[in-house]
Amino acid sequence: MSRVGLFGYGSLVLRESASMTLGRPIDELRPARLRDWRRRFSQRRDNLTCEKTFECQAGWRPEWVLGLNVEEGEDDAGPVNGVVIELTEAELDRLDIREIRYDRVDVTGSVKGEDLPVRIVTYKAKPFHFAPEPPEDSVILATYAAAVEEGFEELGPGELEHYLA
Repeated sequence: MSRVGLFGYGSLVLRESASMTLGRPIDELRPARLRDWRRRFSQRRDNLTCEKTFECQAGWRPEWVLGLNVEEGEDDAGPVNGVVIELTEAELDRLDIREIRYDRVDVTGSVKGEDLPVRIVTYKAKPFHFAPEPPEDSVILATYAAAVEEGFEELGPGELEHYLA
């Protein structure tokens, strides 16, 4: 049976988030680097019509909520840092449902790390949800940003700084 891994580059770097998403304790988060890609807040979600609407102070509802995304083409920050989580095929299928605004892509040849599965996938924004430039009236949720930063801080020395770069 071949092993499959997920390269997580955002909220899934936080062990608690990954465990909640997969419905089981995550024993091992393997630090890894995704070469030839860059990470940005370029995934957009229509906040006014989606399954969960967020409201800001004074009742203002932004039209768009931005999430992290990976795009082909490395930038000055270098390879994207993150983690590889080993999954079953059934867990991967469930993850496809959670990641409804993303397409699953194979990144096996671009991921470097220790003791990695034979096959590695990640998720990138579907064309409709890809925002090359942040739309007007868009926000990044503070709780999301804080969770991602906490995950990289827990990953080890220098990981948060690399993420912030």
